[in-house]
Amino acid sequence: MRLILTIIGVMCLCAGKTLAQNSENKLPKIKWGLTTQIWARYSDLNVGSTINGEATSNYTDVSIRRLRIPVSSQISPKVYVAAMFGGNNFNDKSKDFPLYVLDLYLEYKFNKAIEVGLGKSGWVGLNRWALRSSKTLMGLDAPLFTLNTVDKNDDLARNLGIWFKGQINQFDYRLIFNNPIVITAYSGNGRVDFANNRPRVKTSAYVKYQFFEHESNKGSYQAGTYMQAKKVWNIGAGFQYQEKAMSDGDVTGPLTNIYDSKHWAVDSFLNIPLENNDAITAYLGYYDFDFGKDYIRNVSANGSMFGGGDNFNGAGVGFPMIGTGDSVYFQFGYAFQETKILSQNMIIQPNISVQHSNWEALNEPMTVYDFTVNFMMDGHGNKLSLGYQYRPIFDSLTLKEKDRKGMAVLQYQISMN
Repeated sequence: MRLILTIIGVMCLCAGKTLAQNSENKLPKIKWGLTTQIWARYSDLNVGSTINGEATSNYTDVSIRRLRIPVSSQISPKVYVAAMFGGNNFNDKSKDFPLYVLDLYLEYKFNKAIEVGLGKSGWVGLNRWALRSSKTLMGLDAPLFTLNTVDKNDDLARNLGIWFKGQINQFDYRLIFNNPIVITAYSGNGRVDFANNRPRVKTSAYVKYQFFEHESNKGSYQAGTYMQAKKVWNIGAGFQYQEKAMSDGDVTGPLTNIYDSKHWAVDSFLNIPLENNDAITAYLGYYDFDFGKDYIRNVSANGSMFGGGDNFNGAGVGFPMIGTGDSVYFQFGYAFQETKILSQNMIIQPNISVQHSNWEALNEPMTVYDFTVNFMMDGHGNKLSLGYQYRPIFDSLTLKEKDRKGMAVLQYQISMN
């Protein structure tokens, strides 16, 4: 702790000196941008789902899946400040748009091998997709299970903390110490869930080896696909640990068991332009999650308007996405060379994603499929995507798959820098 406080003090002194020097010369440049994703969706809902109390078996809606407004400034060669404003899932639930301060932090660069950051951010370890660039996603949506504490003891996968990062030859590393958000009330009803105790520091790290071109580590958001623009092949490994993060009851109860949250993962990312001007993007990862005995969580992406649910999956388009157990996640996409369609230059990129998980709490493996076709009219700056998710439905009694349902989405993304 004394070392961390010393580093913070050095950062503040250096930043103050830099700002004073800049004030004598000229103001630093400020960069900003805007990216939004709009969904038109048809969903076969889980049995028993309701909207505003009315039973609903299928639903068609238009929503704003994400809005991101990044603002940053390289104050000097050593000091960088960044902020991100935005929100998710503006749908039929409310007339109020959820606009939040997602990121707000400062970084000091000693050299290429070590940079130190402080503030609220998406910097976290464990794996490549712990927080990815939503702007450059290849699939229709992110592999949300990799955000394993999302909206539990974090804020849209962000926390306050301090981190260290850098690149040494072919290696790229990050080490993060985050302060989780306090859980005010245990909600597991006798099952393992996030504990309502004093939150311990969440420590995580990720190291990757880069065989070809180096990826930028300027921000925490890793690219989903470069298409023909970059030749990349990385292999990586990471972990995430928080002491006494989980419990199977109120922590004041005499019979409550407390569990550490401990996870590790290994993965590989590939993006290769081909000689015929096409390109391949692929990802393969293995994840081992341990939240405590039989932890399981259903997640319904962009599903805040849904209630009810008569099966294990719960309401809306939810399925058992996160839990104690192991998972394999695979993604493959093929970007055809740019061609002209209806007088519009376009790159077409079909892709598939598969999450296959063996959760302790279920009596069968859980597998969900995502199929997407991207139509890139100006790279990721002007993109139309058509996607279909095919999810399993689990029986509440047998804890085995009994059915499957689908969700079709037409997404339009516009991005301005």
